[in-house]
Amino acid sequence: MVKTTVTRTVVVKSEKLPRRLFRVFVELEEVYRSMVEQLVLYAVGSKTTSFTKLKVLKYRELRNTYPQLPSHYAYTACQDACTRAKSFLKLKKRRLTNKEYPEVKDVSIWLDDHLWKLEGLTRIGVATHRGWIHVDIKPHKQFWRYVNSGWRFRSECRVKLNKRERKLILYFVFAKDVEFYQPKGYVTVDVNENSIAVLADGRVYLFETNMEKIVLGYYYRRKRVQEKYDSLYGPGCRTRRRVLRKLNEKGKKNDAKWKIANIVVREAVKHGYAIAMEKLGKRPAENMIKRVKDKQLKHRIYQASFRGVQRAVEEKAKEHGVSVVYVDPRNTSKQCPVHGAIIRYDNNSRIGICSTGGEKWHRDIVACFNLLLKALGGDGSDAPSHPGLELDGSSVPLGSTATHEPIQIPVSVWARWKSLDTKEHKQTKTNIQGQTVI
Repeated sequence: MVKTTVTRTVVVKSEKLPRRLFRVFVELEEVYRSMVEQLVLYAVGSKTTSFTKLKVLKYRELRNTYPQLPSHYAYTACQDACTRAKSFLKLKKRRLTNKEYPEVKDVSIWLDDHLWKLEGLTRIGVATHRGWIHVDIKPHKQFWRYVNSGWRFRSECRVKLNKRERKLILYFVFAKDVEFYQPKGYVTVDVNENSIAVLADGRVYLFETNMEKIVLGYYYRRKRVQEKYDSLYGPGCRTRRRVLRKLNEKGKKNDAKWKIANIVVREAVKHGYAIAMEKLGKRPAENMIKRVKDKQLKHRIYQASFRGVQRAVEEKAKEHGVSVVYVDPRNTSKQCPVHGAIIRYDNNSRIGICSTGGEKWHRDIVACFNLLLKALGGDGSDAPSHPGLELDGSSVPLGSTATHEPIQIPVSVWARWKSLDTKEHKQTKTNIQGQTVI
């Protein structure tokens, strides 16, 4: 079995600190920012992206300049600066920035195992220029879930200051060793703009996400806010930025992605399956909009998060030891999985007719079964050999004369689910577009 270590970051706030105590962290942040700014300028100017090399070159200078700080802040500042420099140099290489040097705006103080320590599970100690300071934290449900389910604390931690509330924001890193099991079959996932199709145990479920409405809704809200406040206070005003921060488009989309990923992975674990998805590449949106002239449609494609959904499924799969296989997406929605013939679609209809068998197919069902066939056939991946899956004939679910349509599930239904085991949810039968969902 293949073993790997999975890491997750959990954000926890501290209790409100006294002014005198919080002032120590403000001073620490100012000194740390100065160190990082100095190191970033040097790293970018010399194109140094190696933490070890930067530490060797600048450690003695930092210790002489900031003797009041514990020595390990020189290590963590070098790590922070190398991360920023590496990211900036990549952007510059791709010509995505016109600046000569990056600007250090938001700063979170990086801590290693010499600069912080746990005192129980509700209190930590932080080494500062004024000695060790002990801070009470407020654990939440997610924190306790990681603590009680076999995850361990990593040695690194980050601290960010919330100056408005006089609190510390702590970024704990948890780690867990996971073994990947040998899959018996596959759950296939096909990602579209407004839905995500999942083939599990012979059935195709179509999870409606309505991403188009979410993207366009926030697009018009942002546009109205910009027009209103730009005319009153000028472009880039603080009031406009404050109002725009309250729009939670990213949070709403992430919530949908992670909930569906959780459902898919739980179903794969239940049957001992792996997960098969389309190999879209690093930036699939750029290829999709090459021939698109409509600006609004371009914006929708960019914001649809095709790879974002796949990354969420992949990250959740790692936690449970579920393998993820990517297969070639070519012609997955155009070829009949029974006869191998072309499926003809009328205009923008998602229902097509097989040119050989004459049966009707839903576009998403075709894609899911073709992904399954490619995964079972190996397709250059670590998938097992094709077991001789028989798809032709009149048997369910792929009868040669039946109309093949997925089980459509609206957001209001699947948002409360944790798995596809409908008995577990004790939901009443709901008729959705002529189909019954328990």
